[in-house]
Amino acid sequence: MENKLANPAPLGLLGFGMTTILLNIHNLGFFPVSAVIISMGIFYGGLAQIIAGILSFKNGKTFAGTAFVSYGFFWISLVGIWLFPNTGFEMAGTTPAPFFGCYLAIWGIFTAFMWWGTWGGSKVQQFVFLSLTILFFLLAVSKFTGSETITVIAGGLGIICGSSAFYLAMAELLEEVKNKRVLPY
Repeated sequence: MENKLANPAPLGLLGFGMTTILLNIHNLGFFPVSAVIISMGIFYGGLAQIIAGILSFKNGKTFAGTAFVSYGFFWISLVGIWLFPNTGFEMAGTTPAPFFGCYLAIWGIFTAFMWWGTWGGSKVQQFVFLSLTILFFLLAVSKFTGSETITVIAGGLGIICGSSAFYLAMAELLEEVKNKRVLPY
């Protein structure tokens, strides 16, 4: 009897996409960071992506496993950056904006290499990683410069990026459910 593992990518893509959309609604200036974003960052953007990544590794998908586990821990570390200063521990103070910019720039560099890994694959996957690369660098520049305008531009791009991941998740999910390609990707 053969044990067939399900495709964990839709779960990981939805965890990434939906959490990215919510955070970037904040970046557009509509809402402050609140329990909505923090909870999504820990549980769906964080833990769900990590689970999807571990299952991807089990399926022999190194790229997907690395992406989902890495971005899952990105979300958890981002929440940590927001919450740790409230713990009262001296070392867990508020991160200076330029250092936060370094954090985002490093994620941008990582994402640029991941984008390179998508070349020759799905056009939507390429778009997700390209838009995420640009998003990280825009957010880094906004932290380095203090520019709210750049943050708002990043917010718009972030919603597009998150929506493209959501779309890719639905395309893969519906293809499996319907046993045929329903949405192009």
